[in-house]
Amino acid sequence: MRTPGRITAALMIGSLTVSLTSTLGTPLIPTIARSQGVSLQTAQWLLTITLLVGAVMTPVLGRLGDGSQRVRLLQITLGSVVVGSLVAGTADNFTQLLVGRAIQGIGYATVPLCIALARELLAGEQQRRAIAALSITVAVGAGLGFPVTGLIAEYADYHAAFLFAAFFGAVAIILVRRHVPPSTAAPVPVRLDWVGAILLGIGLSSLLVAISKGSTWGWGQPSTLGLTLLGLAVMGVWGVVELRTPHALVDLRLSAQRSVLGPNLTAVLVGVGMYQGLGLVNRLAQTPTSEGYGFAASLVVTGLVLLPLSLGSVVSQPLARAIGKRFSMRVVLASGCVVVGLALAYTAGNHDHLGQLALLSVLLGIGVGTTFAAMPALIVATVPEHRTGSAMSLNQVLRTVGGALGSALSATVLAAHTPAGMHFPDEGAYTIAFGIGAIACLAALVVTLAVVPSSPTVERMAAEDIDLLMEESGAGAGVGPSMFDGEEDE
Repeated sequence: MRTPGRITAALMIGSLTVSLTSTLGTPLIPTIARSQGVSLQTAQWLLTITLLVGAVMTPVLGRLGDGSQRVRLLQITLGSVVVGSLVAGTADNFTQLLVGRAIQGIGYATVPLCIALARELLAGEQQRRAIAALSITVAVGAGLGFPVTGLIAEYADYHAAFLFAAFFGAVAIILVRRHVPPSTAAPVPVRLDWVGAILLGIGLSSLLVAISKGSTWGWGQPSTLGLTLLGLAVMGVWGVVELRTPHALVDLRLSAQRSVLGPNLTAVLVGVGMYQGLGLVNRLAQTPTSEGYGFAASLVVTGLVLLPLSLGSVVSQPLARAIGKRFSMRVVLASGCVVVGLALAYTAGNHDHLGQLALLSVLLGIGVGTTFAAMPALIVATVPEHRTGSAMSLNQVLRTVGGALGSALSATVLAAHTPAGMHFPDEGAYTIAFGIGAIACLAALVVTLAVVPSSPTVERMAAEDIDLLMEESGAGAGVGPSMFDGEEDE
């Protein structure tokens, strides 16, 4: 029986599947590197490939999700998680692991589809409760993903982690098939801009590989420079094509409006700060105490240190709603930038205790949850309904780009301050790296104040509609790139 409660439960499990999968790779990288006899730099491709596929497929599936095939697309994205997990979970060589992780990347598009279905299939209070539940589930899932996979990595074979993800995804598919009815949207086919999709894929892939691998290859090396130039050139061609295409993958004229451009630029900069902070906490917590500043924390303990991120994300939602009603979405966005920036600045000079790292996790959850709530509210108030999926997918991709850039920056700083022949950097490297993240958030604040208008459209919304937007947008806050922060081979 397809009741609102069962629809909500099925969508919650689907969202939880993706948030768990997105954090699956990070704790397993050192274990897989040792097991497969490859370097840590090579093993990091298990994260990079998922990131690339997710960044390319999200805008494509987001555009298709503007039509009437949302349930089918949701089953496809969840199916990709199951298939990719089975491929990786039965792998006896690194190539098969890489293929499995690539297939898992298609699942990045799951959360926008779940939210769209909740808005479409439910109404009134049931709709608001469902989207609020999705928001909490995704945030909690992201926070639980690291300690859960850390436990598996520490006490079982890494194959078990992938098989666990496959089982979870299979349960989600069964629930969606049984309890989520077909879309009620008008059966109007969506014309996909294939040329734009291919160009965007090539451009994004080139830039993300250059960003992700620049610290390993060397920023001045021909491979890094060549991919960067190729990516920029292709993205330039893509922009020209999109401006001339009637059914463009991304409406660039619409994206140039201040209430869309501002949140998108902020997404990149806040993404830098957030994922740089998380990567540094991960690395710092596990550094041996013999270095004079580390905590020698296990994977499980490190995951527990990051767990407060989920609590902060949940707390951010009522705070964002209160600020939005009292002031504006622009103030909400600015407030989040300030919280993340101040948290990183404080941690730059205070990282002597695990409690300080846990405090950073809480504040990152509050700040990022607030900003990620305001971004969609501003965008949704501007773009037409039939472009919501593609517009939000672009914002999610830009968060991913920011996350990749933040991880690359932290890896570069730590590598530059690692003495020759040593495996760990000087403690001062963390002060610099956290400081760079704080500067990125300061830049996000400047962009918010200079570019984002105080939107009268959003301010005129009824309080319940603002609640709905906040609850919906928060569901994406826990999903992002899982980055391993560049440890050197021993």
